[in-house]
Amino acid sequence: MKTSNPVLARLGQAAERERSAGYAPAGPYGQPGIPQQYPSQAGYPAAPPTVAPMTVDDVVVKTVALLGILGITAAAAWVLVPDALVGTAWIGAAVVGLVLGLIISFSRMANPALVIAYAVVEGVFVGMVSKAFETRYDGIVLQAAVASFGIFFLMAMLYKAKVIRATPAFVKGMIAVMVGLFAVMMINLVLALFGVNTGLRDGSPLAIGFSLVCIVVASLSFVLSFKEIEDGVRMGLPQRYSWTAAFGILVSLVWLYIEILRLLSYFQGDD
Repeated sequence: MKTSNPVLARLGQAAERERSAGYAPAGPYGQPGIPQQYPSQAGYPAAPPTVAPMTVDDVVVKTVALLGILGITAAAAWVLVPDALVGTAWIGAAVVGLVLGLIISFSRMANPALVIAYAVVEGVFVGMVSKAFETRYDGIVLQAAVASFGIFFLMAMLYKAKVIRATPAFVKGMIAVMVGLFAVMMINLVLALFGVNTGLRDGSPLAIGFSLVCIVVASLSFVLSFKEIEDGVRMGLPQRYSWTAAFGILVSLVWLYIEILRLLSYFQGDD
């Protein structure tokens, strides 16, 4: 099965090696394939390998689990971290989360422990950001959460109805735009540390426009995740790669939530 995603292409090669070790690829709807039988040295059939291919249900379960971990960690951080340490915990979790996210994204092997650790760290990050915004703008966290999940389910329905499809051109364009936005945000962060205001995060019309662009791109990034899940199931990736697919959805949800939180704050005004 061909895919325009280079990461999935590498994972597909790994899956092919594992299939050759003893299991068939998944069926058209993600049902496990039939393990192949190999004769043992003693002349009797060897037990089939226990590796099973991932399914859409696997990804759903893992995504819900990661969201649960993130939510519990965020609530715990909100309650347990003193107000004086909110900024420190916010920055620390953001840095650690970025490092873990890059390791997971560029790794060729699915690592459930790293993905779970990422969800815990992002829970601290989301909890601190939410506490800071909610303290200043009452009710903004609930509004941002509802909007984020609403957009996610809308994109899922549009993708299922084939209103939006991840064509090769779409995938390449989205990856280019996401890399570009990431670079801009990193440069803006570095400049902010040196006291330079670029206007991208100060509530100005430019900041509102930038947040709107980020929200649109974050929303469309779900399409890439849905495509990756489809390709992963068709390619018969091992079940543990459902953690990687769930990680992709979690990253987009957190990004979307933070950007909506920022955008809503711009219209709240100062207390």
